[in-house]
Amino acid sequence: MKVLDTAPGNETASIPLIGKKQGLLYYLRRDWQLYFLLLIPLAFVLVFKYAPMSGLILAFKDYKIAHGFWNSEWVGLDVFQDIFAKPDFGRAIRNTLLLNVSDLIFSFTMPIILSLLLNEVKNALFKRVNQTLLYLPHFLSWVIIGAIAYQLLGEGTGMINNLIANLGGTRIPFLQENVNWLISYIFIGVWQSMGWGTIIYLAAISGINPELYEAAVVDGAGRWRKMWNITLPSIRVTIVTLLILNLGHVMAGSFERVFALANKATTEFTTTIPVLVYRWGIESGSFSRATALGLFQAVVGLVLILIADRIAKKLGEDGVI
Repeated sequence: MKVLDTAPGNETASIPLIGKKQGLLYYLRRDWQLYFLLLIPLAFVLVFKYAPMSGLILAFKDYKIAHGFWNSEWVGLDVFQDIFAKPDFGRAIRNTLLLNVSDLIFSFTMPIILSLLLNEVKNALFKRVNQTLLYLPHFLSWVIIGAIAYQLLGEGTGMINNLIANLGGTRIPFLQENVNWLISYIFIGVWQSMGWGTIIYLAAISGINPELYEAAVVDGAGRWRKMWNITLPSIRVTIVTLLILNLGHVMAGSFERVFALANKATTEFTTTIPVLVYRWGIESGSFSRATALGLFQAVVGLVLILIADRIAKKLGEDGVI
């Protein structure tokens, strides 16, 4: 594309604005270092994400180790019919939905609230120290968090129960009674994840035009009014995007989290889909049943993401797809 130069005495000269479109080989030669670096994450995805998908065929076979991967008998959907008829299946569905929907209500909303509050802190040192302390639990494994939880909340020797008993109160079975275990499970998850979740929201808040806040101050808006009318609407796209992605995990959940906090006294809510996959696949050696359950879980998660994305677009949001 060319345009005429309008300078006096040079009306017929032309200046190229856009060069000729180059091919893929041109960009590969020019930016080969960047493409080489891209090979590392690409190889990771191919090896650890896509290559294992060939194992999904076990969900449609009566897999026997002696017969091998390809020579096991093809049974179609019989494995799915078998797992749907199991008593533990309905229980696992109920518990998975209960735990993950509770997480969606509390663990998803708390980072938003926390980021709004941290954004209002004016002391930079105080803000940085609190952010660091809030981020730390994210880097602890659930094995460590489970050990800490039992040291603090154990009914017999837990530090908090010892304090309650010394003050003349009655010990509370935080992790030794089903309902109390459920409440403790939720709030331990909030504590572990809320600090890390604020990173994305604080980054979104930092991109808001400061002139909006200045105009609001001129109009007499206080902190709460600025938060409600400027900050929240400005990060709405981020909230909707993360909500859609989190809906895909409603049927998944964390095996490590449940396994680290579970005990024999509380079994009502600890049978979830990931735990059932572990029991059937690792403990019982029923790999076909475990694969079928994992495939069912993944398909439901994908469907939930697609539905949530469609609803978001109907409401005028961008969505993720």
